[in-house]
Amino acid sequence: MYTLKKSLGQHFLRDENIARKIVAALCEHPFTQLLEVGPGAGALTTHLIKLNGIDLKAVELDDEKIRHLEQTWPELKERLIHASILDIDRPFEGKFTVIGNFPYNISSQILFKMLDWREDIQAMVGMFQKEVAQRVAAGEGSKTYGVISVLIQAFFTVEYLFEVSEQCFNPPPKVKSAVIRLIPRPAPGFKDEKRFFLLVKTAFNQRRKTLRNAVRSLFEPTELGDPIFDKRAEQLSVADFAALTWKMR
Repeated sequence: MYTLKKSLGQHFLRDENIARKIVAALCEHPFTQLLEVGPGAGALTTHLIKLNGIDLKAVELDDEKIRHLEQTWPELKERLIHASILDIDRPFEGKFTVIGNFPYNISSQILFKMLDWREDIQAMVGMFQKEVAQRVAAGEGSKTYGVISVLIQAFFTVEYLFEVSEQCFNPPPKVKSAVIRLIPRPAPGFKDEKRFFLLVKTAFNQRRKTLRNAVRSLFEPTELGDPIFDKRAEQLSVADFAALTWKMR
């Protein structure tokens, strides 16, 4: 059959009810092209391959899992991409949807990949470490609100769908899991994307300081008198960060 590889962060979903619940959440938003990330032993694949009228592709790094998937579903053979999700180009022409029980050791990098692909993504439904899912969904004022929260929420509506017990996996991970959904939304009114990313990352790099001290180098001294600079980064909304880009040097 196959073996589990800790080096690849493998924890395979074994709970059929959870697998069905994830696929049901996926199907709430129509799509015709679907990329599954890290199918592993195929807990989600077995349901996805039955969806009618869907062009399904799956990206998997592990040689052994590729062989297992090809043997179990021969019709998948031409649809498997043998690589890391972090290394591939867009898998389809036009719009597509993404689903996955994402490897927890590269989950933040996968989210930044979603940002890179955002113009073509219709939706993403994914299982993450609970802590990461909470960070992505966190609102301003929360201790878990940070760079990934602001950057993802600038381009996607984040829905925190449900949590998943450790016992639903083989082997059980040492952390809890949660499923989130990303749906594209219009970008906030920033001056330009480069300034927005720089401002957000600089502000949270010294999140305990007031904004005035954390991002001083990005603004003229005359701008720093605005009361908004009395706040800390975690107190600013996505719209606040976008508005500030118009005042940057």
